[in-house]
Amino acid sequence: MKEIYGSLIMFFYFLKWPVFLGLPILHFAYGLHATYFLIAFWTLCLILIIKDFWMMFRAK
Repeated sequence: MKEIYGSLIMFFYFLKWPVFLGLPILHFAYGLHATYFLIAFWTLCLILIIKDFWMMFRAK
């Protein structure tokens, strides 16, 4: 269980920005059809980015 948890942390740590920026580009520029899963995945990345900014500014 620790390996799965650790791999998810690494996955979202490194891929939240490319997913957050890449999915709208793929949708609007290349015609990728948005599904509920992709919308939820993009929203999760947005929440993680907001949390990172919140923790960064709260620490100052």
